[in-house]
Amino acid sequence: MLKDSHECAPPLPEFLLEAQALLAKSEDCLSHLNLIRNDEEAINCLLASLQSLAQIAARHAISPLAEFALHIHGVLERTAHPVDLNDPILDALRSCLTLMAWQLELVDPHNGQLNLDDSEQLMLIGELTQQVTQNCTCAYPSCSH
Repeated sequence: MLKDSHECAPPLPEFLLEAQALLAKSEDCLSHLNLIRNDEEAINCLLASLQSLAQIAARHAISPLAEFALHIHGVLERTAHPVDLNDPILDALRSCLTLMAWQLELVDPHNGQLNLDDSEQLMLIGELTQQVTQNCTCAYPSCSH
């Protein structure tokens, strides 16, 4: 997970600042969704922030963070719109963002390396997927109702 082959990417300290800002924006969107359920603008903001975070992490070859953000985005994007974000889904999303913030703190600021076991990511993605699927009332193939 080193950034050795990405010469055109901005320096790592700039990545960390941008990633922290995107994560904070995602957390703000989630807080807004706790107050105003299913607000389409907040959902779109969350999706856009997660996608941007995944893109900048990928540019810096920080795969665990990029893949985690893409998985969260994918679970939310495959649902019916507007998705019914109930408390269990919002709690699962908050857990995902909390882990992402912790992982961002673990990125080595000198070489961009993030070595970690992805088991917690997989567990949280599974939990989010399960909550979304249980709440799904759509006719999409990703929904098992």
